[in-house]
Amino acid sequence: MSGSALIMYEASNDGVTLRAALAGELDLADADQVRDNLAAAAQASTYQFLQIDVSDVTLIDSYALGALVSVRNASAAAGVVVTLVNPSPPVLKAIQVTGLAEVFGLD
Repeated sequence: MSGSALIMYEASNDGVTLRAALAGELDLADADQVRDNLAAAAQASTYQFLQIDVSDVTLIDSYALGALVSVRNASAAAGVVVTLVNPSPPVLKAIQVTGLAEVFGLD
């Protein structure tokens, strides 16, 4: 990735949930690659749920937030439910301002 975002994956013990953790700054420089990576992981897996931990995201811009919405939509088409968990203050603020809490299971 050209920016400073990082993705780590972990399979859950329940066999139905794939966990991803995003860290760093998530902005225009990284958004497309993060979107493509997360969507591919969700669509190529046998998991029913993709939980994206955003507790270590220090910055998120509107383009990156749109990329996460795209991941959610592409995954839903493949039968995978995407939720965001542990939102950091910048992520929570962006989600509240845009009204996307329900979309990401944070309501």
